[in-house]
This record gives sequence, structure tokens and C-alpha cells, in this order.
Amino acid sequence: MPGFHAADGTHLAYRLLGSGSPLIALPGGPGRNSDYLAGIADDLPRTLVLPDHRGTGASAAPIDPAGYHVDRIVDDVQALRRHLNLPKIDLLAHSSAANVGMRYACREPDRLRSLVLVSPSARAAGIAVPDMREALERRKGEPWFPDAKRAFDAWAASTTIKESLPHRLGAAPFFYGRWDDTARAHATAEDTAVPAAEGFYRDFPDDADQVRAGLGRLDAPALVVIGELDPFPTPATGRALAAVFARAILAVQRGAGHYPWLDDPALFADTVGDFLSTCSVGASPRISDHDH
Repeated sequence: MPGFHAADGTHLAYRLLGSGSPLIALPGGPGRNSDYLAGIADDLPRTLVLPDHRGTGASAAPIDPAGYHVDRIVDDVQALRRHLNLPKIDLLAHSSAANVGMRYACREPDRLRSLVLVSPSARAAGIAVPDMREALERRKGEPWFPDAKRAFDAWAASTTIKESLPHRLGAAPFFYGRWDDTARAHATAEDTAVPAAEGFYRDFPDDADQVRAGLGRLDAPALVVIGELDPFPTPATGRALAAVFARAILAVQRGAGHYPWLDDPALFADTVGDFLSTCSVGASPRISDHDH
């Protein structure tokens, strides 16, 4: 795998998939490597740049445990941009990595052409998920609901990442639009690096007001993609987050969960591809709200 060195000397690896202009895609978790994002490249006419965050996949762990912090990952995005010799980047961030994307947008607004946040954690912007329990109850008619609900409650009651891991697979059906063989294989393949996951949120910055202000000034357009059935974040959270940006589109993908590119690959690719194409010709989307 190709690689580069971060500002603190940590060696980081990445993969290139697909063809077309580059789109850097950041995995979430936190603490997951980029393998689970690979399917995004199947229908999207872009070259996906998939970095493994420090301490995950083929990337080295930092010498200092503080090197896992969210802002060190922001530094890594900037180092990757320089390594790829890109004056500006299109950046996609999934789940917890949305916090990296938002903080990068605030820190390096002139280096960002567009920002795509997929199933984003909005912690950096101080936005919670007040309707999570209601979202869970929407799946009450599914045959897997009782067992998955017990696992989800045990996960929610966990006080550490390590403590939560045994419950994640049991709760996984809530995060997919269809709990089929594809979803099971995807969920079973989850591999979380505990030090990276715990270090990401440790001493998380308490500066949501500044982040919201920075996103409100951001000239680059943003796309927020939310699965209709995702319990974390829900469409309501996505709507609140999109409203923070100066220029944003909210796309709620019908029948989708936390991994919308699995639930309807063609629709997801069309949504993201159309947005990126609009950005590349210099159009200026304003805040809007679309159901897909």
C-alpha cells in the first residue's frame, strides 16, 4: 500500500480505488480501518483515496497515545493533501470521522473544495441525537428486534469502547436498512482498534460554538447524507447539522441505515456523484432538504 508520514512522523497507509478525480474518504468507528468503505468506489466515478487512520489497518500506531486525538487525525488529512499534491480536496467522512471533516473545514477552509458527511456524528458541532429511541422503535416489527434491542441497550450502557465491543454485532441490525447476508457479512467484518477508538474522543475539544461559527462561514458546499432508518444519527440530527453550514444539502436516503451505500449503491452514488459534479463546475448550492 502507498503511504506517507504524518506531521509527528507516524507512517500512514492508504489505498486508491476506482478512477477519476480524487475523493478522500475517511473511515469512522472511531478506530476502524478503511476496508469497510471500499464499496463506495463501485459506482462512484471518482478515485477513492482511503487512508487507514493511525493505529488501524496498515498504518502505524503513534508513539504517544495522545496521537490518536481527533485533531491529530485532522493534521493527517492535511499531510495527506500535501502528499497527494492537491491544492484543494473533496473530502468524504463517515460516522465519527465527520468530526474530523468539520474540524478540517474550520481549520483549512481554503483547502476544501467540497465536504460530504455520511451518517455523521455531529459532536464537534454540539448537536445531539434526541430521537434515537424513537428511531429504534420504528424497527419493532422486524424479527430480529428483541435480541438486537437487548444488545443495543447493553452497548448503550457500556462505559468504555472495549466494554461495548461484545454487544455491537448483536445490535448491528439497527444500522442497516435490510438485515440480509450482505449486511451480516459487513457487520461481522467490523474490526475496531481499541486504543485508536478510545484516544480519538479523549479530551475532546469543548469548542462547538467555534466549530458552528466556522462552518457558517465556510465557502465550500457540503452534502449531509442520512439514512432514513439510522438511529444514530437520525434525519433530525442531519437536518440540524445541515442548517449550521453556509451552503449545504441534506439528502435523506429512503430505506437506508448507517451505511447507505450498501442499502442502495446506485442511489448513493448518484446522490454523491451529482453533488460533486455540481461543485466541480462552480455552482453554489444553498441549504436545501431532499428525500431520496
